[in-house]
Amino acid sequence: MKTLAPALLVLALAACASNTAPTGAGTDAATGKTDAAQTDVRLDAYHWRLIGAQDKSGQPVAVLTPSTQRPLQLDFNGKRVSISGGCNGAGGSYTHDAGTLSFGDLASTLMACEDKRLMDLDSAVGERLRGALPARIEGGADAPRLQLTAANGDRLSFEGVPTPATRYGGAGTTVFFEVAPQRAACSHPLIPNMQCLQVRERRYEANGVAIKTDAAWQPLYQDIEGYTHEPGVRNVIRVKKYDIKNPPADASSVAYVLDMVVESELTSK
Repeated sequence: MKTLAPALLVLALAACASNTAPTGAGTDAATGKTDAAQTDVRLDAYHWRLIGAQDKSGQPVAVLTPSTQRPLQLDFNGKRVSISGGCNGAGGSYTHDAGTLSFGDLASTLMACEDKRLMDLDSAVGERLRGALPARIEGGADAPRLQLTAANGDRLSFEGVPTPATRYGGAGTTVFFEVAPQRAACSHPLIPNMQCLQVRERRYEANGVAIKTDAAWQPLYQDIEGYTHEPGVRNVIRVKKYDIKNPPADASSVAYVLDMVVESELTSK
């Protein structure tokens, strides 16, 4: 069974900080003109996914070619930025002011991947996201684009995908679910022969020690966004619970979004 150490679980319980600072207007590096629409777009309100990279002559940068299955992504939270999509995750401090996005030293995990392209991507990203970079946010809050220019002249383009907090209009609350290894039949008026996840809420002491429970499994009549259930695997997961404003009459009034897998155990095939 894989599980988090108590110290790490304490961090998992506490990791709910949010960034509320606006990005401010940005300045185009070539023209010096400011895009006033940028004041409506916050970096922390979006997942920023790489959609293109060109060198200073306009040619695609092969090592940064976006993957549709595992896109390179920047996430801004508080005063920290995290990078995912390569072999390793990375993160560090950042500041954003007057058309400049400045990255502090990035710390990275140290895994080795069989796919050399992911390792190369890690190196390429670390080389380009360094120091103060000219930055511009284009478009409005519905479909923003973040344009970064690296020191070597490469231009990286990211599309903004609203975070769950942005989509649901609130920070949400944190809930821990234990998910049973197998789905079970559940009655639904609109979906015949429905198979539901079986869940029960888990709670923890302040030091991260799990509080034992013998509560009965309950059917969950909806999916957990971002969670893929594997039959025969029991998981404890941390999810964010969001209220849905004005849901349809036949739909749930809440949404669940996977935050992290805390514990995983293979019980059977």
